[in-house]
Amino acid sequence: MSPGAQLLPDGPVVERLATGATWSEGPLWIPDERAVRWSDIPGNRILRWDAATGVAGVHRTDVEFTNGRLLDPDGTVVQCSHGLRRLEREHPDGTTTELVADWNGHRLNSPNDVARAPDGSYWFTDPDYGIVQPNEGHPGEHEYGDCRVFRWSPVDGLTSVIDDIDRPNGIAFSPDGLTVYVTDTASGLGDGPGHWIRAYDVTGPRASNGRHFATIDAGLPDGIAVDVEGRVWSSAGDGIHVFDEEGTELLFVPVPEVVANVCFGGDDGTDLFIAATTSLYRLRTSTRSPG
Repeated sequence: MSPGAQLLPDGPVVERLATGATWSEGPLWIPDERAVRWSDIPGNRILRWDAATGVAGVHRTDVEFTNGRLLDPDGTVVQCSHGLRRLEREHPDGTTTELVADWNGHRLNSPNDVARAPDGSYWFTDPDYGIVQPNEGHPGEHEYGDCRVFRWSPVDGLTSVIDDIDRPNGIAFSPDGLTVYVTDTASGLGDGPGHWIRAYDVTGPRASNGRHFATIDAGLPDGIAVDVEGRVWSSAGDGIHVFDEEGTELLFVPVPEVVANVCFGGDDGTDLFIAATTSLYRLRTSTRSPG
């Protein structure tokens, strides 16, 4: 039996909840709605699956190629916009407000995924997919000439915290907030060797001691989620790979489509929602997110 088999009380049962997307990304469980919101990036729309009815539909269209998102304590959604090259807040009425869009006078590339640190700041990845990939944004220039991980807060503004990853993509914090995990997906477009997850120590507003954490050999580690015990659940070309805090693989769950991102949710927080190419899937687990 796999060391991680106890994480799946019903076995590796992957249920398809909805389909019809072009490239699914950025899933988020919204407890007050009992719904999952996720992106169809090339479709330039945000989709929504309702747990009460089991029905999926369109949440919003013409959304400027939004990607990763998180639920703020105030109930609003903070999300990454490829098209507007910014981190933004979506309010319950559907309007959006810019949080940050430039660094040292230069536009961001295309913010991709975001995580909230224990101090309330937002850490987000800024690869260039929205300015170099057709149908994922608008063609544009690398105005600051790099791809980085940034930290933003209303008090401190925007600072660069990680600059040694070719294409930073997914991001998540350990339960105690002392480690941040970031995926590197550079090998996907041949711009670097990265097809792995890196880990960094977090001390207040700084990240240090960057190191290799785990490698994904089947496809890429795009989005990731961390559970309450500190295990890292990673997307991949062949399914979900789960690692312990030392980077040892505990579990593999095959998924019928290439997986882009994952999140925990459901009424008791133990459902893993999987955004995979055209579809949204669910995997029942015996763990949950730290929140």
